[in-house]
Amino acid sequence: MPPSSAAESRSAYFAGVGCYLLWGFLPLYFHLLAKLGVSSWEMIAHRSLWSVLWALGLVLIARQVGQVAQVLRQPRTLGVLALSTLAIFSNWTIYVFAVNAGHVIEASLGYYINPLMNMAAGALLFRERMSTEGKVAIGLAAVGVAIQTVALGHLPIVSLGLALTFCVYAILRKQVKADAQTGLFIECAYLALPGLAYVWFLQASGQGHFGAGAGVTTLLALAGPATVVPLALFAWSARRLPLSAVGFLQFIAPTIQFLLGVAFGEPFTPLRALSFVFIWLGVATFAYGAWRKSRALAPA
Repeated sequence: MPPSSAAESRSAYFAGVGCYLLWGFLPLYFHLLAKLGVSSWEMIAHRSLWSVLWALGLVLIARQVGQVAQVLRQPRTLGVLALSTLAIFSNWTIYVFAVNAGHVIEASLGYYINPLMNMAAGALLFRERMSTEGKVAIGLAAVGVAIQTVALGHLPIVSLGLALTFCVYAILRKQVKADAQTGLFIECAYLALPGLAYVWFLQASGQGHFGAGAGVTTLLALAGPATVVPLALFAWSARRLPLSAVGFLQFIAPTIQFLLGVAFGEPFTPLRALSFVFIWLGVATFAYGAWRKSRALAPA
């Protein structure tokens, strides 16, 4: 491998690890805001508002202003991006409320099963060929979800909601013929106006926390980079890393979230532990399948 390629590969790995580390520790950010009295809806509103500025910065850096203008002249693409915006907003909402309600472990389960759900959706909707490892992984995950249902006494709504909304988001974005930065900016632009309206309402009614102190104001403004920077790192690294590497790295975030949930003292019974054993077996099988596929494609 040429020195320049080796350096880029190392950079891609660092970017990928950085992306999933940021996503993994995100519950700490929301917990800190909650301790300062910020409600979940206020967090989501600021996330919607500040993200558009950082997404615009990515568009300018990537010199994709022309592509944005082109997308704005395509009603069908704008319609698909409106639907993907609804999906990612639903995902954000479920996640923030789950974290602040003490369901970080259940949220981590959702991001463990999301790649497996994506694989199943690819086979059903896009006729993508599913390997034996993929079928086994999905089966193990299904057993894990069933055991989690028994352990909780109800369906793991948070887990399934997070996995489903992100799966729908991925399916919709697959239909958009635009670069990641352009699509992300359009989505953030859709959310910016309602985000601004809600923040304005909170500030005008004296319920808002922006400006209430340097610490909380800075944290609220950081909602933008906390959302956009990991996505930018992911987009950059995913284009340069082999499939097997992405297959392994994507489980860093839910593992950190799981450990945080345990550290926060969330209930973790032996039955819930058993459900995660099946989920982890499914994850290991999925990662092994991704590694084998990557090895098979390497000569080509």
